Amino acid sequence: MFRWGILSTARIAREHVIPAILDSDNGVVAAIASRDEKRAAALARRVNAAHAFGSYEDMLASDTIDGVYIPLPTAQHVEWAIKAADAGKHVLVEKPLAMTADEIDAVIDARDRNGVVVSEAFMVFYHPQWHKVRELIADGAIGRLRHVQGAFSYHNVDPANMRNRPELGGGALPDIGVYPIVTTRLATGGEPVRMQASVERDPAFGTDIYASVKADFDEFELSFYVSTQMAARQAMVFHGDEGFIEVASPFNAGLYDHHRIDLHDQKRGETRSLRFPGASQYRMQVEAFARAAEGEFSPVFTLEESVKNQRAIDAIYDAGEAGGWVEV
Repeated sequence: MFRWGILSTARIAREHVIPAILDSDNGVVAAIASRDEKRAAALARRVNAAHAFGSYEDMLASDTIDGVYIPLPTAQHVEWAIKAADAGKHVLVEKPLAMTADEIDAVIDARDRNGVVVSEAFMVFYHPQWHKVRELIADGAIGRLRHVQGAFSYHNVDPANMRNRPELGGGALPDIGVYPIVTTRLATGGEPVRMQASVERDPAFGTDIYASVKADFDEFELSFYVSTQMAARQAMVFHGDEGFIEVASPFNAGLYDHHRIDLHDQKRGETRSLRFPGASQYRMQVEAFARAAEGEFSPVFTLEESVKNQRAIDAIYDAGEAGGWVEV
């Protein structure tokens, strides 16, 4: 069993990743670390972890774990991913991995010199609905793909929340703008070549709270908006000349809507719904990562893919400033 150490007691760890590890068939939560030892001990008792540490360094130095999951604020991801890799631990680090694409180079260096697996935690990469969307597009189920449309929004105006604190890496684009890009890249195999965007910032927080984006993928366009101060919504639509595919709950399947994709085939005049009951993208993610860390063939989201995705986010920010098209 792969022995996980959880580096912090963040909410996403408590509510999603730790339960996924507990439900997995090849991993255990062996240790919890927090700068507050009491918090670490309390969570360790709750999830039946054998060890609790009052510092991140102490857990990384321990031989009680094989790898770590890092759900720290974005601004701390690169630092601790490198420290964990240098300690000889495999690393699953929450998205976004970095503030800019250039920062990821140091993480790649740490991965390579230590011979460990380091992966950005894009759980959507593991959900079968996205593999099915890619298969349908590749098979010509909607004809020639012309346009992809997406949206991701929620409402959060808490000034203490890291998503509203620029020094911690907050903002709509880092938190949720990554998803329409990564799923479009996953579903089509294409890469954006240039960006156009309008980006709005909160005058009090300083973070981007709304972005409307047009991405040129050469053979098709992606248009999407994201916001941290709008009513909650998720949507992804892949529109071809013979039909279109709607993903009901593209990023948090089972939470915003069902695990379902709808194929609208206008050539045949029919709509077909494909469902994925019981699919847990977080469980699939931790199981695939543990297999890869143990040396098995198990595809994970690579750091090279992380660089490509972050370059797109960097270009969106640049386009918002420039007021026109910016190359990725």
